[in-house]
Amino acid sequence: MAKVCPVTEKRPMSGNRVSHANNKTRRRFEPNLHEKRIWVPSENRFIRMRVSAAGLKNIDKLGIDAVLRDMKKRGVKV
Repeated sequence: MAKVCPVTEKRPMSGNRVSHANNKTRRRFEPNLHEKRIWVPSENRFIRMRVSAAGLKNIDKLGIDAVLRDMKKRGVKV
């Protein structure tokens, strides 16, 4: 399964792991994803989403209906 948040579209990034001796090796920065069951009152059901912590904050701020509408507009399957 892809490590992508459907709400914020955060994806893995790459960068350097830097040791105390300043040696640099490549590493991946993964998004902070959580498997959540979210209640959608307009549809009267729960949906399961693998969403990042920033995506959860967005849902709290804007509301699940606005977030789902934006996701459908971008073509993300819900």
